[in-house]
Amino acid sequence: MDNEERKINIEDGDQQDDGLNKEEEKQENEVVDNAENAEESEEKAEATAEEETDPLDKALEEIKELKEQLLYKAAEFDNFRRRTIKEKAELILNGSEKAVQAVLPVADDMERALENGEKTDDPEVLREGMELIYQKFMKALESLGVKKIDTTDADFDVDFHEAIAMVPGMGDEKSGKVLDCVQTGYTLNDKVIRHAKVAVGQR
Repeated sequence: MDNEERKINIEDGDQQDDGLNKEEEKQENEVVDNAENAEESEEKAEATAEEETDPLDKALEEIKELKEQLLYKAAEFDNFRRRTIKEKAELILNGSEKAVQAVLPVADDMERALENGEKTDDPEVLREGMELIYQKFMKALESLGVKKIDTTDADFDVDFHEAIAMVPGMGDEKSGKVLDCVQTGYTLNDKVIRHAKVAVGQR
């Protein structure tokens, strides 16, 4: 009888131990699950926080890039402005260089003509020398874009001519026509730099 009671007590103790073990295991599992859930919640919270701050970070990055671009463009424009000012100053100082270079050979020819004029009294030789110098001078002007305003049998045009005399009694054929050019006019690259002074016919 004692043995049977002892056996029952042992079995009851084992059952109680099993119950305790299962209860402890259950509690441990709950602790682990809670820990895992807490970790997942924390990760989710961090991810949510990152998602919330992403637009701000992106905006700040874009602002940084735009600032860098602005600084680059400002520096580029400043260099362009300085270069333009320098080129403009050089153009003002040396703009006539090309014209001077074009007429210097004419000045050389005139010096030679003056020297030769002392050696001869022949007016024909002097005239020929002057004509050659004049032709050379006109070619130099043409190379610079300077052209004469043609007035031969031309209709009077206020854009190119300046009337300094009106000659009446010329009839219908010569009315409004340029009869004589008192002073030659010139254009520079098709822009009038001096109007031709002319006499114009009237009826």
